[in-house]
Amino acid sequence: MAKKDHVSETPATAWLRQSGLTFGEHRYDYVEHGGAQRGASELGWDPFAVVKTLVMQDQDAQPMLVLMHGNRTVSTKNLARQIGAKSVHPCTPEVAQRHSGYLVGGTSPFATRKPMPVYIETTILSLPRILINGGRRGYLLEIDPQLCVSALGAQSVDCAQAV
Repeated sequence: MAKKDHVSETPATAWLRQSGLTFGEHRYDYVEHGGAQRGASELGWDPFAVVKTLVMQDQDAQPMLVLMHGNRTVSTKNLARQIGAKSVHPCTPEVAQRHSGYLVGGTSPFATRKPMPVYIETTILSLPRILINGGRRGYLLEIDPQLCVSALGAQSVDCAQAV
């Protein structure tokens, strides 16, 4: 990896390495509000295979992570129904950072500050490889999506809706 492509260790990559899990690294020029679509475009990936990590909470303010395709949104109504909650909604950026330990736009599901249940859109699990945030804005990790289930205990849900 060339010097300019070097990314210093994040809690996510340190945790993955310590766990003996393999991953690839991809950098892109982060743009505020560019989202997964921007990373996908710059790296030449289908936005469907670039997975965003969303910090949400239920009606009792219990946080959770939701892993969703970069070109889809979460149907909070369907998600709530499937996990047995009355309601689910996104956390504010400040609350999301407090729960995860990561800046919004750089949230990784690995090595979060607070343990949280993880839910993954079912169709992500059928992909051979995905890109997911590595704990820093403009930094994505290439992994097998099954790693989210085996390493994080992610539960599959069907809550994707077109943007």
